[in-house]
Amino acid sequence: MATGDVAGAQPANTQLRVGRLVKAHGLKGAFKLELYTDDPDGRFVAGSSFTLQVPESSPWHGRELTVREFRWMNSHPVVFFEGVDDRTSAEALVKAILWIDQDTEAAPTEEDAWYDHQLVGLDVVRDGAVIGRVARVDHFPAQDLLIVRPSGEDREVLVPFVSAIVPEVDIAGGRVVVTPPAGLFEDLPAEADDEPEPADVDSAESDPAASEADSDTRED
Repeated sequence: MATGDVAGAQPANTQLRVGRLVKAHGLKGAFKLELYTDDPDGRFVAGSSFTLQVPESSPWHGRELTVREFRWMNSHPVVFFEGVDDRTSAEALVKAILWIDQDTEAAPTEEDAWYDHQLVGLDVVRDGAVIGRVARVDHFPAQDLLIVRPSGEDREVLVPFVSAIVPEVDIAGGRVVVTPPAGLFEDLPAEADDEPEPADVDSAESDPAASEADSDTRED
């Protein structure tokens, strides 16, 4: 299973989060990127513009960045932006999050693929009963995770977003069906302790000679 561009703190129906500027790269204003999109080569074409999520105190607050060049270097995505021409300028933008306007008519083209905002808020159903709701989707190199908030509880459960555990996603029906392994949503009962071993029989009781010897010792 896969998800499209990640919807985050911005309104899910208007913008999509597509990347984060991880660190300055080199001396000419380049950045290493953390990607939140399944189509980086399509999203980061020259001329593409992004809204910046930065602290209000940043001089970049309320401004946009326009891609000058995007490339792959040793399997890492690297991007250059117009107006960011040296390392000092780049370092002022490290940790900024990039947002792009969502095409509301577009949908993921992969089979079994959804945008994050389509999944957030769906009921989580197990054995026909609603047990929680999808709070968000987290993305990691190994796999995606559905973060589920169980009904009536103030905690989160991390559900691997794989077909073995999430066999059905019903966007129209407003639900995802889960078949979690034991212990994912609830604590497993503690295993019963092993039966205690029989107490050792006192040697004095089992060995009359020893008992007699012991008696002789005490008499002395």
